[in-house]
Amino acid sequence: MIRHIVLIRFRPGTTEARIAALFDGLKQIRALLPGVLAVHAGRSQSPEQIERGYLHGFTVDFTDWAALAAYQDHPDHRRIGAGLVAAAEGGLDGILVFDLDCGA
Repeated sequence: MIRHIVLIRFRPGTTEARIAALFDGLKQIRALLPGVLAVHAGRSQSPEQIERGYLHGFTVDFTDWAALAAYQDHPDHRRIGAGLVAAAEGGLDGILVFDLDCGA
């Protein structure tokens, strides 16, 4: 299984409603693509409070690397990704992506 982890620093003034709409779009992708096992998104609830400004994020679990590649190429992912970049502080600089091979 591949876990795709994305942390986002949204621009000041980005509403929780806008963030929820972006995350809802991500969750809808699950029904469109085989190999997507789960999508979880939201605001950090960490008691450690060391998010360093990355207060929102999401994970997508994939069966394998091919499923992740199909997700990355999907037009809905590209559209939502563009919305995330537009809403992130500093554009792409406000987004961290980490892909973890949970089978390794």
